[in-house]
Amino acid sequence: MFNFLKLIRAGNLIFIALTMFLIKYGLFEPFGVAITLNLFGFSMLVLAVVCVAASGYVINDIFDIPADIENKPDRALINTNISEKVAYRLFFILSIVGVGLGFYLSNMIGRPGFSAFFIFGSAILYIYNSQLQQTILVGNILVSIIVGLIPVGVGLYDLLPAITPQNQQTQSTIFSILIDYSMFAFLVNLLREIVKDQEDINGDYNAGYKTLPIVLGKKRTNIILFITGLIPLGFLIYYTYQYLFENVSAVIYVLLLLVAPLLFFLVNIWSAEKKSEYKRLSFILKMVLFFGLTSIGLLQFILL
Repeated sequence: MFNFLKLIRAGNLIFIALTMFLIKYGLFEPFGVAITLNLFGFSMLVLAVVCVAASGYVINDIFDIPADIENKPDRALINTNISEKVAYRLFFILSIVGVGLGFYLSNMIGRPGFSAFFIFGSAILYIYNSQLQQTILVGNILVSIIVGLIPVGVGLYDLLPAITPQNQQTQSTIFSILIDYSMFAFLVNLLREIVKDQEDINGDYNAGYKTLPIVLGKKRTNIILFITGLIPLGFLIYYTYQYLFENVSAVIYVLLLLVAPLLFFLVNIWSAEKKSEYKRLSFILKMVLFFGLTSIGLLQFILL
């Protein structure tokens, strides 16, 4: 059982579920916005997203077997602790459950077209792992888009169907906040995906992948990471000055848990060369993503 939990990245799935529940009960409910889904319906939405995400992790490990043997020999699960056949079965089950729940929920809220949200996500995860890992940057961008779509997805299913002429202004304001969080999640995850490519460059090269570090080299990729990292940093500084400056607690939160780690990343990415250095920087970005998304539950104490 423990091996299966590692395969589906249980910790990451808990983070996804936590983020979604924080959006509903830390943002929607305190601000009294109109919503569509009750607890049961929303739990089905969370389960659908978690299943699709878990299927992505499984198919990633299946197609990454050659690279993982060299990059992460101690963490390679397929064909060591779990057979490839069982992994494929788990992938199909998780995909069918996730897309099926998404299709049911889409029809339940009267927006059957929204089921494309899950179909697209599931299909992209499969295509990315089976084909696009060998295409420079495309896979990184697509995976980051999917991560960024999680906050927007909550808004699509729970917020958008409840919009009326009377509450349109409030609903639009809350939805714009979700878009800001989605943009931030996209940018930070994109940075982390490229850093992970730096970390895994040797195994990826032997597996025939065409990642950014393999095509441009580590030094040039470090420069691109530095320049790209300035975007979320500037975004945070602008957001803090524009909306949070009068709240001391919010400013301290942003400076200590988001701005400071990003500055640490920017300073250290210049000289990073070793696998251990990229691994540490990847962890830093993961923490930035965590504290950035979970901060959505604190907005009620800042804006109300």
